[in-house]
Amino acid sequence: MASTPGAGDGRRKAAAARRRAREAQIIAATRELFDAKGVREVQIDEIAGAVGINRAIVYRHFTGKEEIFALTLVGYLDELHEALVEAGASASDPTDRLAATIHAFVDFGLAHPAFVECAQALMLRPGDELLDEVSERALFLLGRAMTSCMGVLSDVLVDGVASGRFTATQDPTLLANMLYASGLGALQLARLGILVGEAAPGVPTRGPISPDQVREFVVSSALAMLAQPASA
Repeated sequence: MASTPGAGDGRRKAAAARRRAREAQIIAATRELFDAKGVREVQIDEIAGAVGINRAIVYRHFTGKEEIFALTLVGYLDELHEALVEAGASASDPTDRLAATIHAFVDFGLAHPAFVECAQALMLRPGDELLDEVSERALFLLGRAMTSCMGVLSDVLVDGVASGRFTATQDPTLLANMLYASGLGALQLARLGILVGEAAPGVPTRGPISPDQVREFVVSSALAMLAQPASA
């Protein structure tokens, strides 16, 4: 019996839709586990169990744990992008916009510690290893999500330079990347809540550091790098 014209295409589309739905289930389950337990405690078997499948099926959809991490991070970054855009729109002065944007970044990281862990886990991997372990599609989605977030910050920096409020000594894209990376480190410090110092030479001591202190330090550090000298 001859097949119905277009039946093959319909089956392929249905199979592709089922595959996308299963991948979305796996990423959603990973996000829930990350938020509940932290990134380091979550294993592939646990992710598979949360979806009701075995680990072999997970590997049919993803190259490995790093790719799942990358695509889960995409979800966090998409939410962060919305927060940054809203914060940037809340002020017109470049200095106020920069402060609001950085506040939004820090607040998001404090509210979602798994985002910080996930981002740092991927940043710790050498670039060539990551390229070998994550598919081009996943890297594209991750790169697009990251650039959308840093693009918000870059726009603020460009506007500040154009208005004469900020110096133009650094490329805005490079500076946005540096602020993103250093911001993740500051968020980790806020999560630990411990400040290490010296009571005397060679005698270590520790004290508390609050999220508010970290937030204000990140903002003031960024503004200090960008502030137009008074003599300019």
